[in-house]
This record gives sequence, structure tokens and C-alpha cells, in this order.
Amino acid sequence: MSEKQRELWINILPEDVEKMLEDKGNFQLIDVREVDEYKAGHIKGAVLIPLSQLDVRHFEIDRDKETVVVCRSGGRSTKACEYLSSRGHSRLKNMTGGMLNWKGETE
Repeated sequence: MSEKQRELWINILPEDVEKMLEDKGNFQLIDVREVDEYKAGHIKGAVLIPLSQLDVRHFEIDRDKETVVVCRSGGRSTKACEYLSSRGHSRLKNMTGGMLNWKGETE
């Protein structure tokens, strides 16, 4: 990954994402897990775009909004941030530890 790409996204802790949700900030939450994982429990308001579909669905993500990307453990969300930054997205945040570290409510 190039330095320029790395500058386009940062890591964020699950606790910080929970605070963002409480503050009702203007951001989008993208869950890149697979459908069955999402159905088993996801963060309220998260939009499901599986990593396997990101190449054909990345246009659904608003480039003007801050974007938090989440997966099960942080690996797929890192790949998603790398891919999205290569497609010109910025203001990306990767939720480290993924849903395994999420302590907040799920639906």
C-alpha cells in the first residue's frame, strides 16, 4: 500500500464508533461481511456491502461522507479501505477488531 493510500484511511476503535453513533454524527457505516454474518448480528444502521461485491457496489458509498468500515475481525475491512482508497474514496475509518470487539448493541 502506498503512503498516499494509507493517508486516506485510519484505524478507529469500536468504542469510538459507538461514541460516533451516540453523537448521531453524519457518517455512513459499511459492513463488508457476508450476508449470513450480517443477519447473525450487525450494528444498527450498518449497510451491508460484502467485500466480495465491493468492486461492483462501491459506487453506493457516498464519497462526501465520513465512512466507517466494519467486518468480523478487521481483516476484510482493512482490504475494503485499501480498495476504496484506490478508487478515490477518502475519509475512511477501519474499525479495528471488527464485530469480535464490538460491545455495543446489535440488531
